[in-house]
Amino acid sequence: MSIMRTATPLITMGMIMASERSSKPAKHSGHLSPLGRGRPEGPGEGALAKVARPAPPHPDPLPCGEREQAGASGPAALYRLMAWLSPSYPVGAFSYSGGLEWAVETGDIADAETLRRWLAVMIKQGGGFCDAVFLTHAHRAATAGDEKSLHAVAELAAAFAPSKERHLETTAQGNAFMVATRAAWPCAALDRLAAIWDGPMAYPVAVGVAAAGHGIPVAQTVAGYVQALAANLVSAGVRLIPLGQTDGQRVLAQLEQVIAATAERALGTRLDHVGGAAFRADLATMRHETQYTRLFRS
Repeated sequence: MSIMRTATPLITMGMIMASERSSKPAKHSGHLSPLGRGRPEGPGEGALAKVARPAPPHPDPLPCGEREQAGASGPAALYRLMAWLSPSYPVGAFSYSGGLEWAVETGDIADAETLRRWLAVMIKQGGGFCDAVFLTHAHRAATAGDEKSLHAVAELAAAFAPSKERHLETTAQGNAFMVATRAAWPCAALDRLAAIWDGPMAYPVAVGVAAAGHGIPVAQTVAGYVQALAANLVSAGVRLIPLGQTDGQRVLAQLEQVIAATAERALGTRLDHVGGAAFRADLATMRHETQYTRLFRS
């Protein structure tokens, strides 16, 4: 009985103290996590994450009405990239060969192996790499809301084409991408790009800004873009050589490491360091302008 009499006040006091603690608002240091989502670090973070709180300001340059489209990751990001870079997306990619048609006619490309070597140079040292750099810098400028830098990237990308047909190839696809994406996948970043740049729209710039506006990471975007470029050129080669579909897929599989390395290098390349050395491929796009019979526009 003496034990019970001693314990009862202690139990009562503990219940009162617990009640007082639960009635007071929880305090934390306010130290943000590395993700900048407004959650405190340390013990109890999981529990605090379950408490409803106002959403922090969104880092992407989107108005409130478009927040639901921002921050795409995982399946959402993959879905949008696959849609935009699909052969069915209405940019007319199937009608361009990047000069492959002339290379086939002159005998530079005659089989799967010569096609692979040609495309490896185009992607790693030519227009493929330059496009990847432009996409990277357009994405970063749009994400940061840096209109001056975005204008500079758009202007340089439009002026960087080495021939009339390469200029047509990138700007016709870029303008078509802008129209289709603003209609079906609108975002404020694309509207801002259209407002600050009224010149010819380079394709990689339009894709990079769209991805930034939807919160899709730049590394995924540039890798997807270069892969789609390679796939379109392989498809052109299959029709021109001609080449079997299986051989075409073998070529695309063999380009996997080249594509990955090009995308990774583009992520670390400064805009004033962009450049290519695929002179034969550039000459092919010039020669194609006067080619007697043509299936492709470039």
